[in-house]
Amino acid sequence: MGVILKPVITEKMTDKGEKLNQFGFIVDNSANKLQIKEEVEELYGVQVLSVNTMNYSGKRKSRFTKSGVISGKTKAFKKAVVTVAEGEIIDFFSNI
Repeated sequence: MGVILKPVITEKMTDKGEKLNQFGFIVDNSANKLQIKEEVEELYGVQVLSVNTMNYSGKRKSRFTKSGVISGKTKAFKKAVVTVAEGEIIDFFSNI
């Protein structure tokens, strides 16, 4: 399996894709920017200009139920925002 786990398809990332040619991906925690750039270019056939990465830590969550308090933690993940060259686009819905 590669370093890219799944694309980020939200309203904010869709707007960035249309206006700024930036696309978001959830990537492996140990992946670096060069690995992300190579894989995006290989998978989608676009020229990548820059890669920005962000590490998100897991957050504590708790809820109250009949049987008491249930507490847990959400998963930590790494997100990459990839800027592609002018005129190129990544279509996540082409193979549906």
